[in-house]
Amino acid sequence: MRESSITRETTETKIRLSIQLEGGGIGNIATGIGFFDHMLTLLTAHSGIDLTLEAEGDLAVDAHHTIEDIGICLGEGFKQALGSKAGIQRYGFFLLPMDEALVQVSLDFSGRTYLYYGLENLKEKVGDFDTELVEEFYRGFVRGAGLTLHIDQIRGRNTHHIIEASFKGFGRAIKEAVTVTGTKIPSTKGTLV
Repeated sequence: MRESSITRETTETKIRLSIQLEGGGIGNIATGIGFFDHMLTLLTAHSGIDLTLEAEGDLAVDAHHTIEDIGICLGEGFKQALGSKAGIQRYGFFLLPMDEALVQVSLDFSGRTYLYYGLENLKEKVGDFDTELVEEFYRGFVRGAGLTLHIDQIRGRNTHHIIEASFKGFGRAIKEAVTVTGTKIPSTKGTLV
């Protein structure tokens, strides 16, 4: 089984998570940030992984540190669970419609970190959630996983729908990329570091 456990404790956050790549899409998630819990639940369901996550953060300041650190830890969890990446498909792509929103997610577990974040014209908040923190989550994940990630908003007006489409599409792209299709490391270099 490809699985990992990550713990991170700083003066700002305390995070404990475990993931199992061959899961059933089951999430047990408690971050103290309702909308973000919802997005991570969708990510878990659509990627097919199992995720247990407990996070405590300095939410009296704001949710920035908590969300960024969760992104880093979740990325590190994937990196650890994938190991040498032998046999994985490596690349993932999904074009996800959600009502009027259409978001494309393309990714590569290459070992190289790059984020293109193309969600645009979002309202400042969804409920009490600061929407600028979506980018911070993805940036942290990319950093932790060693991932190349492109998120492109094709269209959309409703901020909730746009963000939700990105998380669902991200989950679907991850599911494709981590699927085992062989035994070799999928690189002519012989390594994905």
